[in-house]
Amino acid sequence: MTVSDDHRFMNTALALARRGLGSVWPNPAVGCVLVRDGAVVGRGWTQPGGRPHAETEALARAGHHARGATAYVSLEPCNHHGQTPPCTDALIAAGVARCVVACEDPDPRVSGTGLARLRAAGLAVSIGVDAAEARAINHGFFLRLAHNRPLVTLKLATSLDGKVATHRRLSQWITGETARAWGHGLRARHDAIMVGYGTAQADDPELTCRLPGLAARSPVRVVADSHLQLSLLSRLVRSARQVPLWVCCRPDVDRARAQVFTQCGVSLLMVPPDPSGTVEASLVLAALAKQGITRVLVEGGSTLAGSLLRARLVDRLEWFRAPCLIGGDGVAAVAAFGVDTLDLTAHFDCLGIRRAGEDLWESFSRKDR
Repeated sequence: MTVSDDHRFMNTALALARRGLGSVWPNPAVGCVLVRDGAVVGRGWTQPGGRPHAETEALARAGHHARGATAYVSLEPCNHHGQTPPCTDALIAAGVARCVVACEDPDPRVSGTGLARLRAAGLAVSIGVDAAEARAINHGFFLRLAHNRPLVTLKLATSLDGKVATHRRLSQWITGETARAWGHGLRARHDAIMVGYGTAQADDPELTCRLPGLAARSPVRVVADSHLQLSLLSRLVRSARQVPLWVCCRPDVDRARAQVFTQCGVSLLMVPPDPSGTVEASLVLAALAKQGITRVLVEGGSTLAGSLLRARLVDRLEWFRAPCLIGGDGVAAVAAFGVDTLDLTAHFDCLGIRRAGEDLWESFSRKDR
């Protein structure tokens, strides 16, 4: 295989890995392509719930054609016994001759041992092909391991001047159908979707993915509600047995009320407050990471967005902007978060701008300074 072949087949493995985003947590999303004599003989990606793994899926499709093949894997194959045997053993048993890996798995149970196991068995191993792209796909998984939090994507749908509603709180709909559909696509690619109590109360949202055929890809719904004020008659609570709903609240909430929530199928994540009585955004994210969440989409409201930005916890920004102006008396998308000087502003790199019907969709990644 040439270097260009390695990149071409790894790009296919990366595309397969992306299929798992939003459905494989707490595991990483991995893609695998098996190539023999220049032809693809097997493809696989991590299945919903994280199992089966990409390598075993690809090997099953390849059958005996895997012998002597090259495996292109977007993340280092696992080398430990969990609920499934190690993927390294499966690759070796199938007679794979070479393994091209995009990047190492930082999970301490793997972390280079998978590569060492393959080399010890006589496979030729290459590492680092399209590593940056592979790390970007599983950035949330890496963040959970290294920093005890998931990747945070803040999604905004505003007017050109950054307003989400008029001064009378009218907001449906600022952006058009195309932008809303693409927003639902973002939901399908995240493990969880989070809003603050104020948004849950004002909008009574469902927070599900309502694209045709993708209802099963609805993320876990999360409400940051310190005092457990969410209405028991809300659509979120009434649908908690169909689509998971987690409420992040203080441990000292009323026990009787908490019991009613759990009887409705709601999971309560107890998050201790700081000395001022406030539940910090970082602790909410830590609680989600403890449950295995690797990617969370934040859709509102302005207070939650401001607290995440103030704490430098927003990794991606997906901004849908309608070609209209609401004015200074409209409701801002982001609440004040204590910017006194320009060096305290939240900085982002622009990844791309595209049309979404009549609207614009702008994507940004956090710029560390």
